[in-house]
Formats: sequence, structure tokens, C-alpha cells
Amino acid sequence: MKDLFDMISKKSSKMTTITYSTSFSTGIRFFSKKFHDPIYAIYGFVRFADEIVDTFHDFDKKKLLDNFTRDTYAAIEDKISLNPILNNFQWAVNKYNIERELIDTFLRSMEMDLYKEDYDRRGYEEYILGSAEVVGLMCLRVFCEGKDAMYNDLKPSAMRLGAAFQKINFLRDLGYDYQRLGRTYFPGVEIKDFNDELKRKIENEIEADFLAGLHGIRKLPQGARFGVYVAYVYFYELMKKIRKLPADKILHERVRIPNPQKYVLLAEACIKDKLNLI
Repeated sequence: MKDLFDMISKKSSKMTTITYSTSFSTGIRFFSKKFHDPIYAIYGFVRFADEIVDTFHDFDKKKLLDNFTRDTYAAIEDKISLNPILNNFQWAVNKYNIERELIDTFLRSMEMDLYKEDYDRRGYEEYILGSAEVVGLMCLRVFCEGKDAMYNDLKPSAMRLGAAFQKINFLRDLGYDYQRLGRTYFPGVEIKDFNDELKRKIENEIEADFLAGLHGIRKLPQGARFGVYVAYVYFYELMKKIRKLPADKILHERVRIPNPQKYVLLAEACIKDKLNLI
């Protein structure tokens, strides 16, 4: 029975999300239940593509990504895949009319990771668009449930929020990405010259993205708003911790939010939501 296979596919996406991202999976728990499976489906797809380019160094990554891309589009067209992650993703794509353009743009950014070691401003913005902003738009398609006017209204804010999350990851992982993967995402930033002034410029850019993203969170449907806000709170707290550290510390220390602090942040977010103070 395909229903059984589809159930296994959904569980695979959920397990992938929980295993790879505690912050993101915590946020999903606070969505309306109807949004859980499609958001897990999107994250599972994105995570697998990212793993190909970031992790599988002993394999032909280009071949793996090409095969993954081909199988993705075949799954969407055929409405089935024997890869449980892709089977669940195609279900979400077809159910919520996620545009092919968003998927194309995302996969192009993954391909950029096969070759790019550093970026100019244009390449940086292209990468952010594909790796983060369109992922936010895929999720927004789910939250809007076919309401195109709502989607178009919230689209700019969703893109900015996705960009903020990605840039925070870049800043947190600046040393790791350079030392392990040979990458520097921020344009015009040489690791050897990275200093507090450059760090502040990057932080100010991220701050502006967070502000624009929060504006959109306030207008999200009730079943999605609090879950997205929880993710926002976690990432913004990460931003605040990074701001307090000198530039050289960022290169050698991966900033984290301990679980007890996450619980406190969650409680504070819940109170703000109840009092309509988001």
C-alpha cells in the first residue's frame, strides 16, 4: 500500500529534521499539526542536498548532486520516489504548488558549493537567495495554503528572515567553513584580515534582515506564527552572543545556545505570544 510507504517517507523527513537541527525542529513543534509534515518534508530535502556538497568528500559530489537533482524532478513529475525523502518532498511540492523556480534556484546554490571558495557581492547574494531565501518561500507556500495575496505580501519578509538565519550560520561557522571546506561566504572578507570592524558591518547587515523578518512574522497565519517566532528567537539570541565576542574568538569558537537557555527563551516567547507582544 502506498499509504504505508508515504507514512514511512514522512517519518524519514521528521527524523532527518530532528537529528540535524534541534532549533528548527523545536520551532516546528509549535506549528499547527497540519504544517508539521510539509515543513519536515522541505527540511529533509534541503538537508540531504546540503549534506552532499558539505560532507561526502570521499565521493564524486558532482555526480551525487546531479543524480539527486534528476531524481528530485522525476519524483515531482511522477508523484513518487523510492527515496523516502524525495517521495515526501514531491508530496509537499505538489500539494502546496511550490514553484519549480524555487527548487531550481536552491539546487543552483548547492552546485555553487562544489566550486566556489569565496564570493563577491553578486555571488554572495545569489548564494543567499538559493540556499536560504527560497527555502523560506517554500515554507511560506505551505503556511499560506494557496492564498496568493497573502504569499505575495509576506514574500519579502520571508526572504529577509531566511537570509538572516543563513548569515548567522555563516558568521558562527566562519572559521570552520574556511579551515574544513576552504570557503568564505562573506564578500571581500579575507580570514587573515577579519577584524572587529568587519564583524560589526556583517552584524549590522544581519540585524536589518532580522528586523524585516520580524515584521513578516507578525502577519503570518496563527498556526505558523509562533513556531517561526521561536526559531527567530533562537537565532536572534545566537546573534546577540556572537556580537559580544571579539572577531578572533569567532574564528576559533563555535557559539551555541545551551538547552537550559533555550527553555528560558521558549518560555519568554510563549508569554510574549500570549500577550500579543511579538
